[in-house]
Amino acid sequence: MASLSSGPAASNPAPTSAYAAWIAICVIWGTTYLAIRFALETIPPGLLGGIRFTVAGLALCAVVRLRGLRLPPRAEWPIQALIGVLMLGIGNGFVVVAEQWIPSGIAAVGVASAPFWMTGIEALAGGERLTALTLGGFVIGFGGIVVLIWPDLFHGGNSGLTFILGIVFAQIACFGWSIGSSLSKRRTPHGSALAASAVQQICGGVVTLAVGTAAGEWHALSFSGRSIAAEVYLIVFGSLGAYSAYVYALQHLPVATVSLYAYINPIIAVILGTVIANEPFSPRVVVAAALVLAGIAVVRVGTRGSATRSSK
Repeated sequence: MASLSSGPAASNPAPTSAYAAWIAICVIWGTTYLAIRFALETIPPGLLGGIRFTVAGLALCAVVRLRGLRLPPRAEWPIQALIGVLMLGIGNGFVVVAEQWIPSGIAAVGVASAPFWMTGIEALAGGERLTALTLGGFVIGFGGIVVLIWPDLFHGGNSGLTFILGIVFAQIACFGWSIGSSLSKRRTPHGSALAASAVQQICGGVVTLAVGTAAGEWHALSFSGRSIAAEVYLIVFGSLGAYSAYVYALQHLPVATVSLYAYINPIIAVILGTVIANEPFSPRVVVAAALVLAGIAVVRVGTRGSATRSSK
């Protein structure tokens, strides 16, 4: 049975491949926000994620078998299924829904609060302790979210309400993703990232497909060259590549370190959204992003200080 420890022993340095996986996550997931927006042009949100993760999971199963590896034993499937639903059904699914109402770059800024959630959940799970500095970082980062949505609280009308709802959905996504990440860190056996990723994506994809079917999305499904290309990109790069890399990085690096991908994703997403999709870009977005990233930086300092004191 897999160890329930939070990671490899401190005496074992993380392999270079873990940092390479982290770099891939930073770059690739920064581009997927725009790909999701393009896919949503003709593919409803539930089917978008359901098709993406089910296809990717089945493909990974084939890869696992061709490489002579084994899928997790049946006793491990319930926890891996739960991780898949939390990270993909809720974590990714709510981001996709949010992008129906907010630009892809702003969605990435909203999801940049994920390290706050991940650090807090780790503390509740018995990991890194919360400090006054960490809580101060939470307040600063939350201030960035407030700056982002403030004008729409009073002057946005119906469009403002949907914008705020999109930001709220992005935070729900962070919550689900963070719980799933904490479970994956503790309950995914080392050396089985590819196999675990396959099971997680199949289970998350099937649940998301079921939600889309229940919502009657098949009647609204259609395809265009751009939406097909975006969905294929999400399957190949976002799921087969980056998600498997994420599961692998969690096995070898601290959660707080892995969560730093959220520093990079918004920068890439905002630039791509502005240049390619002509999404709005204003000083308010810059200030909001700066506050969110500053809050994350303060949280990281507080986390390192807590870890140092605990080791003495």
